[in-house]
Amino acid sequence: MADEALILEMTALARAAASRAHAPYSKFKVGAVVRGANGKLYSGCNVENAAYPQGNCAEASAISAMVLDGETRITEALVIAEADAIVTPCGGCRQRLREFAPLETPIHCMGGGGERLTRTLGDLLPHSFGPENLA
Repeated sequence: MADEALILEMTALARAAASRAHAPYSKFKVGAVVRGANGKLYSGCNVENAAYPQGNCAEASAISAMVLDGETRITEALVIAEADAIVTPCGGCRQRLREFAPLETPIHCMGGGGERLTRTLGDLLPHSFGPENLA
């Protein structure tokens, strides 16, 4: 589990990413940060599209930045939205995280007011299908 200083850094990066989200339709701006096994932090924001299914979630954007850098393992993630309630990754993003993260990976879920709920990926995605199922 990350220390508070790291969580504060991840939160700042996620807030900055959310502020740049392209969400003209839902107005629901989301930012995410994943920490790679290399210790680097990768951020992303949601990018909506007029053809709704064509948009990208913030977690998917952060994962893409990580993979582009050559990293393939997530050790921690944080998601935040400019919302009153705590926001968790959607079902699709839970599966995207699962591709690169073991079930014990901490996922920090936050609302706009700074409240935080930390759960493992396994808690958020029980009985998941992962890469080892194809081995």
